[in-house]
Amino acid sequence: MLSSDTFSYTVQARCSLADAAALLGDLSRQGELHPLIVRVRRVPPRDGAVASYTINDRLVAGPVRFRTTYHADVLTLDDDEIVTVARQWPATTVRNHTRLRAEPDGLVRIDVEITLRAPKPLFRYAFSQARVAHLALAARLGAALDRSDSPPPST
Repeated sequence: MLSSDTFSYTVQARCSLADAAALLGDLSRQGELHPLIVRVRRVPPRDGAVASYTINDRLVAGPVRFRTTYHADVLTLDDDEIVTVARQWPATTVRNHTRLRAEPDGLVRIDVEITLRAPKPLFRYAFSQARVAHLALAARLGAALDRSDSPPPST
């Protein structure tokens, strides 16, 4: 029996749509933002994917620390939309649907919807971990994109 739920967040950053899409669509760069990721390896794209990755996370459950490995595919990568799906054993999927929109004054609005589906015994833990990690990512995202538009420091 599987359970499913969704959460969302919005971030604004002063950058171009292309810069936002480049950061969010390249999962090898997610280690900069995602607090659980310890390693990302790009692998040959699966059928129907723009890009595919193998990702290692470090998780904690009470006193137990452990690593997990999962596979993620970028299914859509445009300047206004990114869709990724991550799959992990047993029967756990995380779908990330990101929409990007230019706003006045050089801002980009990033609306993210995360849907997690997992076996009922794992669901509460997995959903909680995903939500905490992605909200931490959201807190770092605006600053990371704002920095990418800044000129390099003079030396």
